[in-house]
Amino acid sequence: MNTATDTTTAAEHAHTTAWIASTLRARIAAGQLTPGSKLSEQALSESLGVSRNTLRQAFATLAGESIVTRIPNRGVFVAAPGAEEVREIYRVRRTIEPSAVLWGRPTPAQLDAMDAIIRKAKAARDAGSVRDMANANQAFHEAVVSLTGSELLRELMDKVLAEMRLVFHAMSAAPDFHTHYVDRNAALVEQLRAGENERAAADLRAYLDAAESELLGHLEGEAPNR
Repeated sequence: MNTATDTTTAAEHAHTTAWIASTLRARIAAGQLTPGSKLSEQALSESLGVSRNTLRQAFATLAGESIVTRIPNRGVFVAAPGAEEVREIYRVRRTIEPSAVLWGRPTPAQLDAMDAIIRKAKAARDAGSVRDMANANQAFHEAVVSLTGSELLRELMDKVLAEMRLVFHAMSAAPDFHTHYVDRNAALVEQLRAGENERAAADLRAYLDAAESELLGHLEGEAPNR
């Protein structure tokens, strides 16, 4: 047995599996793969240039994150989060994001980048583009978590944002969902510029509570019709 070769092969396989999972997660977070979409092993293995076995390992990773669902004899599908998944998402967000705002010390460059995201969100709102507002919202909250300076928390937020995109898809029947959060995001940046971190953290907790309540109201209202 060539231990060195086996170790190298295992490391390369693990790296490739993580890359595939990250690629698919990013596509879901960008809205390119929607809830209920079937993920074709043949098409993805060919387009990504990987083996089906490696792809299946990536599917297993994403299934563990509740981003995809494997249905026996049918295949792998992009998940459609329900009420309990929304509650779990917001448990995580309430733990991470207000803390990032409270303890983070954003640089002028970080605040400028957040302002640029808000400008895109406002332009999307004026144009009536729900998709672009959702994209800007995802980018904004990613920027919030980046204030921690923690790569581990950013990786966790990537997973959360992928699930959030699936939740946002359920709000397609409520196109004004994102509109009233644009100004709240802008107010948050102004508070950070003014050094009002405690106030910003408290407002962000209330913001997340309101968003969760609105999402749950929509999902639970739809439940009898599913």
